[in-house]
Amino acid sequence: MPKSFSIWSVLKISRPVNLVILAFAQLMTAYFLVETSRKGLPVIQDINLYFIILSTVIIAAAGYMINDYYDVKIDYVNKPDEVIIGKGMKRRVVLFFHSILNISGIAIGWLASPRIAVINFIAAFFLWWYSNSLKRLPFVGNFTVALLTAVSIWVIGYYYQKSELFVLTYAIFAFFLNLIREIIKDIEDRQGDRKHGCRTLPIVIGFRNTKRVIFLIAICFICAIMVVTFKINNPHLFIYFGGLSILFFVFMYKIYIADRKAHFSQLSILSKLLMLTGIISMGFL
Repeated sequence: MPKSFSIWSVLKISRPVNLVILAFAQLMTAYFLVETSRKGLPVIQDINLYFIILSTVIIAAAGYMINDYYDVKIDYVNKPDEVIIGKGMKRRVVLFFHSILNISGIAIGWLASPRIAVINFIAAFFLWWYSNSLKRLPFVGNFTVALLTAVSIWVIGYYYQKSELFVLTYAIFAFFLNLIREIIKDIEDRQGDRKHGCRTLPIVIGFRNTKRVIFLIAICFICAIMVVTFKINNPHLFIYFGGLSILFFVFMYKIYIADRKAHFSQLSILSKLLMLTGIISMGFL
């Protein structure tokens, strides 16, 4: 019999490392790109910033939970040792926590602004829709998660109505990098996805063609970052993104030579490192 509830199970199913990275990205966006609140005080002293960050993290945690809820059969094939639902938590308990977290995230967002609450509601809906069906479609699910990740960065600039171009640059960065990461995860999980009728890119167009799609996205990513960076015209940003491009090309080369599940697991970790490196570059602005 699975346990109905344990703190360890709740923590593991909500991906705490990913949530910390998300909160860190939003905090860095506010501190380095927005800097001051609407009242002229340092943004770091604005309680509404923490309402936005907390609500975003809670909505994301709920998204991870519902994703595992719908993916439990697939996960028994792809990563049986990491399955929580049915082992560490009962299914109905997961649904309960998912509902409570979504309601809490929307309510906390409302404390900052009704607009933030609406954005949180839309994000919660799309995370449920993604887990329920979108992720089983080619590219659509990947695009949805990448877009929601970009929105989590963009929402800081949107709320404070400051440094929109700077924030947009990092939202684009987050979008493309997460789009590549989501497709890599589909390649890694294709065995379980195929067994349970998913139609992800690697299953529909094949392993090699999916790699070609990743390289096409990488080209679009580089072009988009270059256009916005030239428009910003900040020498420090040129230097930093120039250095970051070396790490990115290493990342793309590893994708090119990857052909085993372990390789794609390593690439998923490397993509997080790229994201953290990109976030830290905010300090140069």
